[in-house]
Amino acid sequence: MKLAARAIVIALLFASTSAFAGTLADIYVLNRSTGERLPVYDHGGKMYISGNPGDRYAVQVVNRTGGRLLTVISVDGVNVVSGDTASYEQTGYVFSPWQSYEITGWRKSQNEVAAFYFTSLPDSYAARTDRPQNVGAIGVAVFREWTRPRPVMPAPSPLENQSGAPGATMRKERPADLADRASEAPASATSPSAPAAREAEGLARRMQDKLGTGHGERERSDVTYTQFRRVSRQPNEILTIYYDRHENLVACGIIPSTPRFAEPRPFPGVRFVPDPRG
Repeated sequence: MKLAARAIVIALLFASTSAFAGTLADIYVLNRSTGERLPVYDHGGKMYISGNPGDRYAVQVVNRTGGRLLTVISVDGVNVVSGDTASYEQTGYVFSPWQSYEITGWRKSQNEVAAFYFTSLPDSYAARTDRPQNVGAIGVAVFREWTRPRPVMPAPSPLENQSGAPGATMRKERPADLADRASEAPASATSPSAPAAREAEGLARRMQDKLGTGHGERERSDVTYTQFRRVSRQPNEILTIYYDRHENLVACGIIPSTPRFAEPRPFPGVRFVPDPRG
């Protein structure tokens, strides 16, 4: 029984991780109020973290490659550098080979950011700029850098090329995965039934309780400009982390509630007399 219980505990410990590991980059979300890396929960093929209102946080990106990478980063559907509604072709942060860097806020200048902090949806920067639809998602679009191709070797002679002349090398692009939108058009314009009305009211309450990212105090953060040529217009990799309050993620079944380690007993206090302490 002890071994079985221990196995369950070990399984629970490995149910989450602190990183979202991609092929080109690793992504961490750091709670700057406590210094911890927030655990990441995999649910239905999507990654989630929970945040506490008022806590400042940072998005840490780690370049896993020996080449430079451009990362276009969005929070709540907003580009963290320009403030525009996020799309792939926009500006972002360039990482040197193997570099790690923490994005701590909305970029205000080359020397200053407005800190990220978890807050209610109405107080989020996206909602306060009339763009609440994508609150609750952190996205990183990763681009490789174009490099000059190596000289092409001469084609083989007809006698050597029995399988046909070599064609151009094809590069298979990773398909783009777009984040699900938070709002959908109503299925019907008819008057809702009582259960549908209650569901709509519940949804409205959940939206009020939903977590977003605020536009916090100004703080020092120095960056410089650099030139970067992308290898393609489409990202080579897209990483998405969804976030919300802990209780909301538990209610959705994303974070498990208190686990049961054994069959429940109606009289758990029944046992034999223990030895006294020495």
